[in-house]
Amino acid sequence: MNPHELGSAAVALCFLLSVYSLVCSFAGAALRRPRLVRSAENAVVATLLLLLAATGLLLVELASLNFGLKYVAMNTSSDLPLIYRFTALWAGQSGSLMLWCLVLSGYAAVFVLRGGARKPYVTGVLSGVSVFFLFLIAFVESPFETLPFTPSEGRGLNPILQNPYMAIHPLALYIGYVGVTVPYALGMGAMLGGADSGWVARARKWAVFSWIFLSLGLLLGARWAYMELGWGGYWAWDPVENAAFLPWLSGTAFIHSIMVQRTKNMFMKWNILLASVTFFLSIFGTFITRSGIISSVHSFALSDIGPMFAGFLLFIVVFSAVVFVFGKRDFGSEGGFESALSRESAFVFNNVLFLSAAFVVFLGTVFPIISEAVTGDRILVGPPYFNRLNVPIGLVLITLTGAGTVLPWRGMTPRAFARALSVPFACAAAVLAALALYGIRSPVALAAFSLCAFCFAASSGAILKVAARRKASLLGGHIVHIGVAIIVAGVTASSVFADKHEVTMSPGDTFSVRGYELKYLSTDRHVTPAKRVISARLEVSNGGRPAGVLFAEKNLYLYEGNREINRETEVGLLSSWRDDLYVVLMEAEEDGSVLLAVVLNPLVSWIWAGGAVLLCGATFAFFGARR
Repeated sequence: MNPHELGSAAVALCFLLSVYSLVCSFAGAALRRPRLVRSAENAVVATLLLLLAATGLLLVELASLNFGLKYVAMNTSSDLPLIYRFTALWAGQSGSLMLWCLVLSGYAAVFVLRGGARKPYVTGVLSGVSVFFLFLIAFVESPFETLPFTPSEGRGLNPILQNPYMAIHPLALYIGYVGVTVPYALGMGAMLGGADSGWVARARKWAVFSWIFLSLGLLLGARWAYMELGWGGYWAWDPVENAAFLPWLSGTAFIHSIMVQRTKNMFMKWNILLASVTFFLSIFGTFITRSGIISSVHSFALSDIGPMFAGFLLFIVVFSAVVFVFGKRDFGSEGGFESALSRESAFVFNNVLFLSAAFVVFLGTVFPIISEAVTGDRILVGPPYFNRLNVPIGLVLITLTGAGTVLPWRGMTPRAFARALSVPFACAAAVLAALALYGIRSPVALAAFSLCAFCFAASSGAILKVAARRKASLLGGHIVHIGVAIIVAGVTASSVFADKHEVTMSPGDTFSVRGYELKYLSTDRHVTPAKRVISARLEVSNGGRPAGVLFAEKNLYLYEGNREINRETEVGLLSSWRDDLYVVLMEAEEDGSVLLAVVLNPLVSWIWAGGAVLLCGATFAFFGARR
């Protein structure tokens, strides 16, 4: 049997095993047959092993350039470095769906092997989700589909995907996307099982784990866009960016909300609803990416699986609603609010704000689709809509983040609250005064920087208080808040104070921007086996002192990528803690002159530094949750 036949057979068997696990899990729970439950769990583990084998076979075919496979021919070529032959696994539709199945089966196997007491309904829900995705790669979008002939060369990998960040970014997002399935399954299991009020304690570690990778994926994606797309920014409210951001927003609300249930025995059904919304949004994001109904540099071409995803989304809504309405109704007595100035009250406002932001992003993402269906015209929603509505929400959230750090459970008096925040308020006032004296007049910048200082000071004070108690989960949360404050400061500065220019230069010409002087030296043209390269060389000085040499490149690839894109930009970047000098080669003439886009972006490095702090804090919180 050929490798592609083995792979196809393994995937088909995985589908049958998942159907078997789904049926046996629910039947074993309903009939109280432990043997059926154990058999279902064994099927989950067997599915993982078979998918590992099938994925390994596909990776071998990609690495060895077996152009007889359609997927290999469409996503690789002989000039492609080995690392990008492997990452081509998630460059195309069917390969990325196989990766989704593999990650989901890994989560399911870990759950049944280390989940403690058997939870057949949870296993059944996980298997049910696997059934849908395995059906797609077994019968609709098979990565082992063969061509009627073997071409001499492959089409190649989309040039914009030939980047180190894209070797990690999709994988991180998948781990995060798929991970939210487990809290959803735990919530559904709690409703169906009728005796699992402690599901939230198990859900928290899965939610935090998936949130870490969603955050990592978003940060890597922003860095990739900044380095690769050549437009000077890192976030454009692109529909696929939004699709990844939506489950992050609702997942953040869920993580905060379950703390209230664990501590105050409140929000029991609300948390199940939040887990369901987060899972729905992760599948919605996958639908947006793969249906082809939106235009994006991140999305796949128009596909027949779009209607199937739409049907699956509808099934999720119906199934979740039925379980929510008719499932377990008695979770025991709930606690109540004792004061408006309490941590549980802060978490209520936190939930409202995060879900408001999610609704704004969701509406802006789907509005072009709705407008086209209703009027026949696709009305695009641009960044002004998202910024106008989300910036105020973000400012209130950063304020609440700082204020919430001093609020205890049950509440405190207004005087004690004001006294606890006296130092953060003083820090915010000092920053506001300093910025005003410096000459900054932008209301958004003044508000954002002063509130970031407020949040930073409040969270730092909270860290000092909990560090001695060695509460890793609490310490991690406050570190995350500090990372958020740093990110918001970086986003504000680079959005409000970016200095952008387009300049035509000949060899020997100079151009100055805010203390930097660029001298254009020469243009180099050469050809590699994969591309034609045009590189502009510039000498940079800062304040009269040499700062380095920049190379801004434009590459013309000899093989076209998935979306007929054959041009790719490599920006020239000189980065410091204070600002980024960002140069893009737009045009190069035969006479040696060039058209350059020169951007000075303040504090962009703070975004990446804040992201690193956020991820460290989330990791602390994850291991604290495990203990």
